[in-house]
Amino acid sequence: MAARKKSGGRKKSGGRKYGKAAGKSVKSAMKRRKKGTLKSGKGGKGGKVKSRKQAIAIGLSEARKKGAKVPRKKSSRKKSSKKRSSRKKSS
Repeated sequence: MAARKKSGGRKKSGGRKYGKAAGKSVKSAMKRRKKGTLKSGKGGKGGKVKSRKQAIAIGLSEARKKGAKVPRKKSSRKKSSKKRSSRKKSS
């Protein structure tokens, strides 16, 4: 029998959602969290980060600042759509 390719029913469009540089910055943030040196807040003036999710978020925001391939935040999209809907109602 010939070897078959596994297909999940549909093709993946595009490529990587997150760039390799983004993965590296998240990895370094996770290491800093384990060491206990990862701090929250502007300039790292806040308290120690204990949450895994918070460490990932910090890593992604650092990657964004460096210009790595990272999708936009969901919250920023929602705000813009709310503004548009309110403008339509007023006019």
